[in-house]
Amino acid sequence: MASKLIEPLSIGALTLRNRVIMSALTRSRSVPTNVPNGINLEYYTQRARGGAGLITTEGTLIVQQGSEWQNAPGIWSKEQIAAWKKITDSVHNEGGVIFNQLWHLGRVNHPDAPEQKASGQPVYAPSAIAARGGKFRFLPGQPGYVTPTAIDDPRIIIAQFRQAAINAKEAGFDGVELHGANGYLVHQFLDSTSNQRTDSYGGSIENRSRFGLEILKELVSIWGNKRVAVRLSPAGGYNDMGMPLQETIDTYQYFISKADELDLAYIALVRYMPAMDPTIDGKTRATQHDVLASYRPCVKNSALFLNGALTPDEASELVASKKIDAAIFGQLWIGHPDLAKRIEHGVPLDAKLDYTTFYGHGPQVSEEEQKKGYTDYPFAAHL
Repeated sequence: MASKLIEPLSIGALTLRNRVIMSALTRSRSVPTNVPNGINLEYYTQRARGGAGLITTEGTLIVQQGSEWQNAPGIWSKEQIAAWKKITDSVHNEGGVIFNQLWHLGRVNHPDAPEQKASGQPVYAPSAIAARGGKFRFLPGQPGYVTPTAIDDPRIIIAQFRQAAINAKEAGFDGVELHGANGYLVHQFLDSTSNQRTDSYGGSIENRSRFGLEILKELVSIWGNKRVAVRLSPAGGYNDMGMPLQETIDTYQYFISKADELDLAYIALVRYMPAMDPTIDGKTRATQHDVLASYRPCVKNSALFLNGALTPDEASELVASKKIDAAIFGQLWIGHPDLAKRIEHGVPLDAKLDYTTFYGHGPQVSEEEQKKGYTDYPFAAHL
């Protein structure tokens, strides 16, 4: 049933061995600092060995930030570059392709987080508007979000993304994906509820799109065509996002059309998922609509990937009908390090996920404990 997923896909000079894409999955295992470590190496190597057509790394911080996701990896230092190089070399040795997802959290950082304190920087955002919801569970009292400092000159942050792209290239990645989803910084600029600037980066759809598009242009200037991607969640309300329906559609149709003109490797769209739709002030926050139907016509030059609780059979049908070029899977890759090979050979997807181990437990937990639910899910015996 899922045969279309195992067909190769050419993207520029890259050939993906199949269309079973591994989503960016925040796992918070880069302990004790933001430097990728040995169990991160094992985790990515396993999934390359398991046949992933493309691995997208977990969100990788472009500068030191006080993330709610304690122990997420970074790409701003030489030590981090060297650590990622071990991972990219290992993935390539297994025949895999790997993109680095570049991440800035904007207003959903916290000034009391150790990493934010160490950076000496405030929490930045397009406007001084706090997000609602969210808790920093590793901080005393589990505080929520704070009112951020409005970014004075967005070009400074754009330059940080450019440097991160240079660093990712040095680390041996095959390309980079800009994280423009889930209420993080690029998304904050796109959404009029979090962006109330009056300069050239706020107000109109064109202005709110400017920040993300200028980043993409910088990334393409480093990597060239078909090596840069962007991830977007137009229907998602996570981290207090969500505009009125028509404004949402108009904004994303414009942004996606302009991004597609840059001849990207792919545009990854996340469809509506209830789990990513918080209830705030008694109302769900997301803007529910058919993401694929709304934006598929905007993508003409880049590949289109879809994410969001897809089953392999559903994904194969979407590929067969040419509605998408590849499917992104998240939780299925957590429990099945050999997901692509299982799909190819019709082996059941039978992992019993332990949700308590999805995210790391901080640097105080031993390496053996960090491995639980991370690198200890088994491969199918006969593959």
